[in-house]
Amino acid sequence: MAEAVAAGVGVSRIGLAGLAVMGQNLALNIAEKGFPISVYNRTDSKVDETVERAKEEGDLPLVGFKDPKEFVLSIQKPRSIIILVKAGAPVDQTIQTLSQYMEPGDCIIDGGNEWYENTERRAKQVAEKGLLYLGMGVSGGEEGARNGPSMMPGGTEEAYHYIEDVVSKVAAQVDDGPCVTYVGQGGAGNYVKMIHNGIEYGDMQLISEAYDVLKSVGGLTNEELHETFAEWNEGELESFLVEITRDIFSVKDDKAEGFLVDKILDKTGMKGTGKWTVQQAAELSIAAPTIAASLDSRFLSGLKEERLEAARIFKEAGVDDIIAVKNLDKKVLVDDVRKALYASKICSYAQGMNLIRAKSIEQGWNLNLGELARIWKGGCIIRAKFLDRIKKAYDRNPELASLLIDPEFTKEMVERQSAWRRVVSLAIEVGVSTPGMTASLAYFDTYRRGRLPANLVQAQRDYFGAHTYERIDMPGSYHTEWFKIAKQFVNSKTPVKASA
Repeated sequence: MAEAVAAGVGVSRIGLAGLAVMGQNLALNIAEKGFPISVYNRTDSKVDETVERAKEEGDLPLVGFKDPKEFVLSIQKPRSIIILVKAGAPVDQTIQTLSQYMEPGDCIIDGGNEWYENTERRAKQVAEKGLLYLGMGVSGGEEGARNGPSMMPGGTEEAYHYIEDVVSKVAAQVDDGPCVTYVGQGGAGNYVKMIHNGIEYGDMQLISEAYDVLKSVGGLTNEELHETFAEWNEGELESFLVEITRDIFSVKDDKAEGFLVDKILDKTGMKGTGKWTVQQAAELSIAAPTIAASLDSRFLSGLKEERLEAARIFKEAGVDDIIAVKNLDKKVLVDDVRKALYASKICSYAQGMNLIRAKSIEQGWNLNLGELARIWKGGCIIRAKFLDRIKKAYDRNPELASLLIDPEFTKEMVERQSAWRRVVSLAIEVGVSTPGMTASLAYFDTYRRGRLPANLVQAQRDYFGAHTYERIDMPGSYHTEWFKIAKQFVNSKTPVKASA
């Protein structure tokens, strides 16, 4: 190998720079699929660690480099190099380090969670050197990276064809193909991965609320919760997140008595993609209340000390933590919560897909929502049984305005709405917060109504800001001198007609 590199002969099919958990596992996955790979990391120990793992896991065709020039030269032309480092400045630094040894026609693939506009900026910068660029979202965590993730590459289509043979084998495999596709131009791949993570936020929040209602209101033990989630994972809720939740309830604490989940501090971390998703919803004027509620819940969970003090103050003021429920039927509650969770999850996915659709229209990406649902069927964190049905919904109608009005999903929402309302009402009655389920239900109820109280809001806007309003019975924009007319009414006690 060293002699070949010294002679400028590339011997590896692909390169990967950045050997933290995701990078190591993806590199080993690529090597295991039969593609010789070169790896590089600024920290030498990570290179040694990865090389050692490759030997231990089957003497895989992986070669480590500690010099960036040697690393680049070891890759066959046209070179393809995946970068898996922390988003932001580290990506720019890595590109700067590697690109000085790359040649026109070579390709850089950023596999991290990056803001899509940064990807588009970098693509323009490296294009000046004749390099191609892809922003490729990779989902599935450590296990997915090693055994088959869902991959969302976007950017120059020519660059995707450089790596299509590799990623098609490395990605998770489902009944209708590998969980990877060329997403679209520019930063489309990063954008889709960002929204995927936003849906993930909503999904996790809804599952945690189902857990809270079952445990805090229904009194289910961890053993019962394990059995419940195991049963749910055999039906319509079958998904990666329900599956791992099932497993979590079976793990005993190795440091003390009881179950580990009960010892974990109730503060949720985050890395930013959920916040970006909510910001994008505001930018695009797309309602995403379930995802927003999940983000707010993470913010509130971080106020642990404040919440403990608030709990003390309100308890002293006579407010019980949770109001007890008499004559509760556990079996009915479990079934109701299952239905409420399913309906709420559909709302979360619908909101995410609407965001992707709106951005695709804005940017001219022409994204295929059905194909995105397909590549999420395996490998990724939000993989779920009903993604196949989401794919079919968009296959039936690529211009579908919302999943909620697909005939199949409409029927299911109607069938589950009574149970959904019972769960949310019960939670409100006893004082258990279900912001995700409540936001999903409000979204559903708002979306399905032909007439909303927005007419009053628009009247208020016209009153204080002369923003005008439209009428339901005639075309045009109108403004009314609300204050003057209302004052005349007060003075005369006689109704006065508005003049617009």
